[in-house]
Amino acid sequence: MKTLAVLTLIAACAIALVLLSPEVAPHGALLASVVYSSTLKDKRMQLVIDLVCGKTAAASTGSATAGSLVIGTSALSGATGVLATIALDTTGFTLSSGVITMHGLPLSATASASGTAAKAEIRDNSGTVIVSGLTVGTSGTDIIIDSVSIVSGETVSVTAATITHG
Repeated sequence: MKTLAVLTLIAACAIALVLLSPEVAPHGALLASVVYSSTLKDKRMQLVIDLVCGKTAAASTGSATAGSLVIGTSALSGATGVLATIALDTTGFTLSSGVITMHGLPLSATASASGTAAKAEIRDNSGTVIVSGLTVGTSGTDIIIDSVSIVSGETVSVTAATITHG
């Protein structure tokens, strides 16, 4: 009887660990969580409200201005940890089934600092972070670059970039 109680407790703990653990991709890597700006979150939630109320979703209005993709170290925050800033086209992404894909690649820029690339952010033309928490690597990440070992003055090239809505 005691053995059954212990096995039941072990099973319950194992289930709790699975439910509370971070998401894991099929190949075993942890899935990072992309973070959206408060303004974007509010607009997304307003869109939900509008659609529930029977309104029609419309494309954004206003003039497009080019933003940037900022590649940085694991300490990327504001000006800290920035390794390279790559200018984006005003129509730099396509959207399909909850996934945005950067087009016009490869894109490149000269590195402004040396270090190991680990994170990226997409910023608007005034430098405001729109999307953060993007992973950077040579494969299996949100932003694919030619090398994570970046040296100041050398070219950093983005060869692929996708962001999946989670």
